[in-house]
Formats: sequence, structure tokens, C-alpha cells
Amino acid sequence: MNYFLDTNICIYIINQRPPSVVEKLMQFAPQEIGISAIVVSELKYGVAKSSRPERNRQLLDAFLRPFQIVPYDEAAAEAYGFIRADLEKKGQPIGREDLLIAAHALSADLTLVTNNEAEFQRVPNLHVENWAV
Repeated sequence: MNYFLDTNICIYIINQRPPSVVEKLMQFAPQEIGISAIVVSELKYGVAKSSRPERNRQLLDAFLRPFQIVPYDEAAAEAYGFIRADLEKKGQPIGREDLLIAAHALSADLTLVTNNEAEFQRVPNLHVENWAV
């Protein structure tokens, strides 16, 4: 596994727009892509609050099927503590879920694919790619 998909990238792929994101995903085998359990939580929240939860649940399940869902573990928790303290000290905090996702990607030494580069680039040593550009 080389990549973690952020929530916004997953939504782009599920909705198949922009097409460039789907085209980029197709360049990789499913085993090269992981999805954090934190991202899955955010996606399931989106389904639960949607106007068409059953349809969206089916779309989400079909999307997730080929990928490895990676549980949040102690190494990610350790990275979270370090990153949060560091960013607070610098006066550059990021959102709660983004912090969890960044810590998970960093602890697993994976590149985070996101369209939220500005936020995630504040995290030292986190590799970030934007497939939506």
C-alpha cells in the first residue's frame, strides 16, 4: 500500500467527478490504495445525513469493497499526539478529523491523497498529493 485517500477524494471518486481523479485512481491497483477507518467514519456520517441514505450506502459499500480499510492503531495515536502538540505550539492547528487522518497516514508512511493541501501541508513530514488538479 502506498496511498491513503482523504474523504474529499473518495467523494470525488464515488461521484465520478472530476473525471481526472477517477482516471488517476485507475492507474493503481486496489492493493496500492488504503482508506483510513477515520475517512470511512466521515463517509458513513455523510450517508447517514443524506437525503438518500439507502442509495448512498450502496454506492459507498461498492466504492469501499476493493480497498483495504486500515484500522486506527496505537502508532497513529502516538503520531496524533506529536502532530497536535507541534501544530498548537506553532499556532497552526488543523481540523480534528484532518488531524486524525494525517496522523494515520504519517504513522503508516503513506502518501495522503487530498484536495485539501493547504491544511495537510502544515503537518511536518506528511507526504501529500492532489489528484484533483
